[in-house]
Amino acid sequence: MNVALPAPWTLAEFLAWEERQELRWEFDGFAPVAMTGGTFRHESIGGTLRALIREKLLGGRCRVLGPTLKTLVAGRIRYPDAMVVCVPVAANQTVIADPVVVFEVLSPSTAATDRIVKLREYQATPSIQRYVMLEQDSAAATVLVRRGEEWIASALIGDDVLRMPEIGVELTITEIYADSGLDAVEETAAGPDRVAGQ
Repeated sequence: MNVALPAPWTLAEFLAWEERQELRWEFDGFAPVAMTGGTFRHESIGGTLRALIREKLLGGRCRVLGPTLKTLVAGRIRYPDAMVVCVPVAANQTVIADPVVVFEVLSPSTAATDRIVKLREYQATPSIQRYVMLEQDSAAATVLVRRGEEWIASALIGDDVLRMPEIGVELTITEIYADSGLDAVEETAAGPDRVAGQ
């Protein structure tokens, strides 16, 4: 028995449809994907991150946005928890083009998408120079940095410094997680080597 599969949506169809929705939806290139509600910790991490970056960027050409603004990456629509853009943005703009740094706070239900699918999308977006994945259950981050055609990964914890020369901002992991209720991850002698400060 043949089963007719629904035709993939176009980006234009999705954007026109999403404008009429009360809730936020992402677009995976084929169909809308509902955005689920977050946790208090998720918002605490994201909110602290945005506040810290906003303070350091004040008066400069770059600004931090999120999580209610969407960006177009690799033909898909995503709502990062935070993103930094360094090009002018119109007051009524709803789709942000050319983010430079993108942040996702990982949730159990979305971690696989954030680590694999969104990583590939962000890698395929030339403006994005750094992708930061922040753990929700521990004070730690995975950082991926564009180096020409390659991407370099590093893991950061505790007082490790998240250096973002693309936007002139440095933050410690401890600062980002200050209001999360999480203690810093402790390094152990048996732990894997890390490349800190990327």
